[in-house]
Amino acid sequence: MHLIKTYKLTRGKLSVTFTNYGAVMTSLLLPDRHGKQDDVVLGFDTVDAYKFELNGQLYKTDPNEGHNTLHGGTKGFGDVTWSVENYVPTSHITFIYQSFDGEEGFPGNVTVKVTYMLIGENKLALKMEGKPLNKPTPINLALHTYWNLHGHNSGDILSHKIQLLAKKITPVDEELIPTGEITSIEGTPYDFLEPREIGSRIHELPGGYDINYVIDGIVGKHLRKAAVVSEKVTGRKMELWTNQPGVQFYTSNLLTSVVGKGNAVYKKYAGLCLETQGFPDSVNHKNFPSQIVNPGESYLHVMLFRFTAH
Repeated sequence: MHLIKTYKLTRGKLSVTFTNYGAVMTSLLLPDRHGKQDDVVLGFDTVDAYKFELNGQLYKTDPNEGHNTLHGGTKGFGDVTWSVENYVPTSHITFIYQSFDGEEGFPGNVTVKVTYMLIGENKLALKMEGKPLNKPTPINLALHTYWNLHGHNSGDILSHKIQLLAKKITPVDEELIPTGEITSIEGTPYDFLEPREIGSRIHELPGGYDINYVIDGIVGKHLRKAAVVSEKVTGRKMELWTNQPGVQFYTSNLLTSVVGKGNAVYKKYAGLCLETQGFPDSVNHKNFPSQIVNPGESYLHVMLFRFTAH
């Protein structure tokens, strides 16, 4: 059993903390346009709270929710203790985990690594790697960080502006499982091709946003811009690039007065998630890009965040 610890990466005015429980990002301090720092990541003061509240943050997806596997089962990769393979406080940290054959019903032994890396003064890169050792297995890791650029304890994110560089989504049924269709966002509340406030059309949706967007452009070796989020009071802006085909946009529709760090109370819409990913449930839809990784192959998921304030 590994001890559960916290780790910090700092460079310039960017400071990020993590725990090896779930390889989770627990805080991110960012300056606003006047240089005032705020923590823009929702979270908890104790690791025990992570175990029960947000159900971890990194998961292998593809039944803990009705008939479906959400967040990799009842005990996903966000609910286990990872080892630290490499740690340089001014640069990067790499967490490693060995997933055994049959864990949460998934086949094969898999070595999983997650590296968080500071680049320059204002960028955070994330590299998620998976290597099946003996059997083909679906791997689709995602970062489930809840962001609020005004500060984690500042209220809701409805006045944040977001731009999603995606003309299509993968719609879902009543159980939130993709139907297999890929449909246009034109004329719907899902259209964020031009930046607009998250709250401007959220009332037209039952509950809020929780949908996978098909990122524009060709999936290849190059990173593609997926999203830009800005907050007018602080002037903070977050841009996101990825090598993945999709991004799940979620507006914390199910948060209900959860007590977080510093006794902050997180209510509905307190944070937003941008989870770059392979398309959900791709294993059951032949027209979705496959997430099956064979022994000898490796899974690589890259995210790049750039933070500015004007």
